[in-house]
Parts: sequence; structure tokens; C-alpha cells
Amino acid sequence: MTKYVLKRVAISAVTLLVILFVLYLMLEFMPGTPFNDEKLTDAQRLIIETKYGLNRPFLVRFVDYVVMMLRGDLGVSYSIQKNMPISQMLDARLWVSIRLGLQAIIVGVPVGIVLGIVSALKKNTWIDTLTSVFAVLGVSIPNFLFAMLFILLFSKTLNWLPSIFMLQKPFVSSIMPTIALSLFSIAQIARFTRSEMVDVLGSEYMLLAQSKGLSRPILIFRHALRNTLIPVITVMAPLIVGVMTGSLVIEKMFSIPGIGQLLTMGIQANDYNVVMACAFIYSLLYVVVMFAVDLLYGVIDPRIRLVKGGTNE
Repeated sequence: MTKYVLKRVAISAVTLLVILFVLYLMLEFMPGTPFNDEKLTDAQRLIIETKYGLNRPFLVRFVDYVVMMLRGDLGVSYSIQKNMPISQMLDARLWVSIRLGLQAIIVGVPVGIVLGIVSALKKNTWIDTLTSVFAVLGVSIPNFLFAMLFILLFSKTLNWLPSIFMLQKPFVSSIMPTIALSLFSIAQIARFTRSEMVDVLGSEYMLLAQSKGLSRPILIFRHALRNTLIPVITVMAPLIVGVMTGSLVIEKMFSIPGIGQLLTMGIQANDYNVVMACAFIYSLLYVVVMFAVDLLYGVIDPRIRLVKGGTNE
């Protein structure tokens, strides 16, 4: 198992390095500069670029940036908040985005799995039909449309919830964005769980277990659910990352001061360090989630460790 974990850590580290290089390369070809003030002359702009080291060769700047990141230094902002360390800009915003994403995951994953299981157990009933309709709507309709509907209904009409995020009331003001952000995950997980559970319940080994006289709860939770979760986890991984990184529009609609809002500002202002830091955080979240999923595979099904050569380690 140790060898398997170390191998996944090494792959994750290389993946992050490649992502960082691609991001840096893309920003190199990004039109404009952080210093687009029309009052600046070419000579003044050159002086500023020299001050920040932007006139050095690409590879030299990239290597220096990687070394800085390894030391925990994400650089400074060029234009949004001049010379302010990016780490300070991210300090409050990062946890707001992570909290929103975690809330959406905590709501979306279990609700989606439960709906899928219930739909499979009640196959071809009105419950199954209702769940299927909900799943189709959840996948087809963008989350920002649900957000608009929630704002219109629960904020403007009923006046139950605030339409703008308030740091003084983080839980109450995040209810609508959390639900709007989680609906796509609920729908996708419910659809996939139902499909897998129906296949598992109709398999030969389930019929064999049933013939041994095992109770229905044991059949469902000990045998069916465990075999259902392995493929479900595969689809859950990108969905979880999508929830964590797909909050940009939701943050904009509810005026949530998260990193999605900061990323938008960085792109508009050509603030390279801000864009790099925010994009890298999103990439890091994706790699970390995929790494956790790989470990879950080994926990749920030890045969995966056997295949990958992680036995007796």
C-alpha cells in the first residue's frame, strides 16, 4: 500500500508541475499587460516590467516562480491591489469558496446517492419516474438559472433568505448558492447510482446471495451498495471538482467574495500573478480530489491495490 501511495503522490506532483507550466505559457501569450495605463510611456512601462522581472526570458521566470511557490510565495498583485502579496488577497477569499464548495458537496453527494438507491429499489414506480425527471432537469438546466429562480422566489417574493452573501450571516446567506451549486451533482450522482444499482441487483452473485436467505438490508448495504459505489466514485470525482471550481458564476450572482470573483478580476486586469494563483488552486483541488479517489478505490476494493502492485507494502 505504501508503494501505491508514493506512486500516486509522485504522479500528482508531476501533474501539478505540468499544469503550472501550461498556465504560465498561456499567460505569456495573453494579450495586453498588467500595466495598461495610457499615461505610461514605453520607457516607463519598461522600467516597471524590469522592476518585476517581466522582461527576463520565459524559462527563467517560470523556474523562479516555481521556486517561489515552493517557499509559499505566490508573488504580488500588479494592478488589482498593487504590491499586495497574493497570499493576503487569498487569505479570506479562499476559505469562503472552500466553505461554499464543501457545503455543496455535503449536500449533493449523499442526497444524490440516496435518491439513486431509492429510485433503483422502486424501479418502474412513480418514485422512480419522479427521480428520473428531477435528474434530467438537474443535468439540463444550468445552476445559474436555478440561482435566479431561488432569488426570485425565496428572496424577492417570500423574503425568506438574503439575495446577497453576508459575512455576518455566512450560513443563512449561503443556503441558496449551496443548493444551486449542488443540484447538478445531485442529479448526476442519482442517475449514475440508479443505473449501477439496478445492474448490481440483477447480477448473478446477488441472486446467489439472496438464495442463501440473507435479509434485504444485508443484501443492499453489504453487497449491492459496496459494488455500486466503485463506479459511482469514478463519476463523483470530477463532479466534486466541478462543484469546487464551478462556483465562479454563483459567486458573481450572490456577490460572494471568493476566489472565483478574484480570478475574474485578475483576468480582466491582466494581473498575471492573481490569475496564476487562482487557477493553480483550482488545479490543486482537482489533483487532490483525484488522489483521494485513488485511495478510496483501494479501501473499497482491495483488488485494485493488487492489480496496481500495492500488496504487502
